[in-house]
Amino acid sequence: MAAMANLRRQTMGLEGRTALVTGSSRGIGRAIAIRLAEEGANVIVNFRSRGKEASEVVSQIEAKGGKALACRADVSSFEEVDAMVKEATQAVGPIEILVNNATIHRGRKVEKLSLEDWDLVIKSCLYGAFHCTRCVVPSMKERKWGRIVNISSSVGERGYPGDSAYGAAKAGILGFTKSLAREMARDGIMVTAVIPGFVLTEMTGNLSPDNIELIKASIPVGKACAPEDVAEMVAFLASKGHNITGSVHHVDGGISI
Repeated sequence: MAAMANLRRQTMGLEGRTALVTGSSRGIGRAIAIRLAEEGANVIVNFRSRGKEASEVVSQIEAKGGKALACRADVSSFEEVDAMVKEATQAVGPIEILVNNATIHRGRKVEKLSLEDWDLVIKSCLYGAFHCTRCVVPSMKERKWGRIVNISSSVGERGYPGDSAYGAAKAGILGFTKSLAREMARDGIMVTAVIPGFVLTEMTGNLSPDNIELIKASIPVGKACAPEDVAEMVAFLASKGHNITGSVHHVDGGISI
């Protein structure tokens, strides 16, 4: 088993690379951080307010022999992101893999959506992705290698009633991904997006059991995705030896067909 794990690590090529995963104290971000660490990456576990949970992720990674560092930053603030990237670079090394996962959700119909909530969602998701990318791209360009994986949503593709802010932010992520991919391709920086399907996380925890079963019944494979399913796709897109860029990858059990 150990030999197989070592062979996989060599194939993926993440050993010793530094990865920043935003919003990785819980849910999908947590699973991504753990998965990248399993492949040998040194992981920056970013959090905004859940320091205890972030420390638990770090402890879990270290217990398996990995290397991780918890860094607090509100990604909607460029100054905080800049400080986080500088801290992480000094402590672990230049960031070579960026996973823009952090987001905040405020689901309200547009006439009841406050300006504050609109700004909160757009800034946490879309501004956050820009801030983090802006801070890590210079070092990626210097090394002529980098991987940026942006987490979007089906709401950004198809829309959903009461989710105009979230949908706008996640649609923006898709446009950002495609433009950035064209911009960075000659510098060896691959930029992709992942669209998870229905994933059982804290964000979906307020749904009733009946609603969850109805959603599962609409999925071709008949079950919800796990955060680890999304993490597996992100780990592949973060790996070496491919020219996959500008593309959008669905991890949704076939619901987008």
